[in-house]
Amino acid sequence: MNTPQPQAADRGSYAPVNGINLYYEVHGQGIPIVLLHGGLGTVAMYSSLLPALAASRQVIAVELRGHGHSSLGDAPLTFETMADDVFALLQTLGIQQADVCGYSLGGEVAQQVAYRHPEAVRKLVVVSAACKRNGWHPEVLAGFDRMDAETGRSWVGSPLYQEYAAVAPHPEDWPELIGRVGALLRQDYDWSAQAAALKAPALIVVGDSDAVDPAHAVEFFNLLGGGLRDVGWDEAGMVRSRLAVLPATSHYATFSSPALPPIISVFLDAS
Repeated sequence: MNTPQPQAADRGSYAPVNGINLYYEVHGQGIPIVLLHGGLGTVAMYSSLLPALAASRQVIAVELRGHGHSSLGDAPLTFETMADDVFALLQTLGIQQADVCGYSLGGEVAQQVAYRHPEAVRKLVVVSAACKRNGWHPEVLAGFDRMDAETGRSWVGSPLYQEYAAVAPHPEDWPELIGRVGALLRQDYDWSAQAAALKAPALIVVGDSDAVDPAHAVEFFNLLGGGLRDVGWDEAGMVRSRLAVLPATSHYATFSSPALPPIISVFLDAS
């Protein structure tokens, strides 16, 4: 069977995967890293991080299904389905293994890529995302619970909507997208066992004033084997995973923090 070829878009390309057209952009050369934006965002969310990484890597910036240029399709949004979209894109591009970095909703999709397709992930970077639902602060969960199609209609005209409508194949899908994202965010999940079994090194990044409880980030790091004991003078007990807490940084600023690119680069470059 012939492999479907990616089709050109206005700034990047579309790949037909799992019944949708998935938009992506490729920048730079080197070891590939996949970037996954936050909920309701686009690749523009990484306007500061992407150029920094592309200076020494091949960056594949993906717009999740229903977001930006990518089509929504008929299936409910799930973390697993979106992770499978990313894996299918890597297969389409002939990439056997890549680093995967995701922010917020994209950080949860990135985790699922690593959990479901471990052979495809060299290193994992999770920015401002949780490995279980109660890792988010209660008021954030309450906001998730209120998100539905009617919320989407009330957001028409907002900066998020304007960014979406400028590139979406069907801007009228906005309320449906909000409804499906809300349905996804209301579902309970706990991936602690999968995180504990993860073989790929992972970098967990949160702001000290994040929507994700920083205590959960420590718990997440503990699941990866980090922070459980003193590593010793010779650091013989050091694990390959890392934890970074960005000072004076909220959930809405972690992805654009000037501290983020060097933290990610040092982690990716480490042996």
